[in-house]
Amino acid sequence: MTRRSRILCACATLALLLLSSAAAASADVVVLTEDNFDKEVGQDRGALVEFYAPWCGHCKKLAPEYEKLGESFEKAKSVLIGKVDCDEHKSVCSKYGVSGYPTIQWFPKGSLEPKKYEGARSAEALVEFVNNEGGENITLCGHCKSLAPTYEKVASAFKLEEDVIVANLDADQHKDLAEKYGVSGFPTLKFFPKGNKAGEDYDGGRDLDDFVNFINENCGTSRDAKGQLTVKAGIIETLDTLVKEFVTASSEEKKTVYGRMEEEVEKLKGSAARYGKIYLKAAKSCLEKGADYANNEVQRLERMLKKTISATKADDFTLKKNILSTFA
Repeated sequence: MTRRSRILCACATLALLLLSSAAAASADVVVLTEDNFDKEVGQDRGALVEFYAPWCGHCKKLAPEYEKLGESFEKAKSVLIGKVDCDEHKSVCSKYGVSGYPTIQWFPKGSLEPKKYEGARSAEALVEFVNNEGGENITLCGHCKSLAPTYEKVASAFKLEEDVIVANLDADQHKDLAEKYGVSGFPTLKFFPKGNKAGEDYDGGRDLDDFVNFINENCGTSRDAKGQLTVKAGIIETLDTLVKEFVTASSEEKKTVYGRMEEEVEKLKGSAARYGKIYLKAAKSCLEKGADYANNEVQRLERMLKKTISATKADDFTLKKNILSTFA
């Protein structure tokens, strides 16, 4: 069966790692101040330093990712992961040309001449950068296990979508594939749109809603976090416009609009073609049974959806209800 889109998680062998709260101070990220900056940075190890402001929204978003980075390099002797509060230590931030937050800079071993980090603000991207600059080979294996329960919920939410695959890959078992797709940190998430075998890095959030929203936006699906179809499911804009004409038209005009709807449906492909047939069936029933048909049928479907039914049936009823609602 042809699948339109895939989202893939590559993980190495899983290890349990206790993560600190994002709101708590991480002992693995060294707090740098005006007093200790020169003692810690530019010495016998490379240093990645985040210059931040406590009130900065982007800094708050980065914080949990940066703490994962600190945890990963906790035992690395050749690398320091640090941060500077620029509200408290303005002179340090000014010295290194910091004008926006967060600013992330790499200080090579024995040097106070920094290189600005311009990459993605995810733990995976930061780990890869520090590995390359610091000559380390650190991974985020523990975060695979942390992600696993959420990822399973994502897979469950889209299990009825024929055009979406949510998959994972054990990079220890399939090192050739991990190497092929440039996987150097774990977990790495990649999105494969239809026809794109190279894939794209996924740098979004890792909450359930983040994944669900991303898949909906990029795959044309309409699921919520529980896997249920939303009120947008099945709605096709071009047909929706014609429905508005249909419901206000006279009896004779309705037949003309119906013909235009048939022409539009013939242009549709894939799942959209299926939705188009539901539009046509609804329009034909309205022509034959009168204006009250749509309202009555929507109410009947709402009653059915409150009963214990299979997920497939729920999808079918929801699609019909959503489309019939445009006629009501």
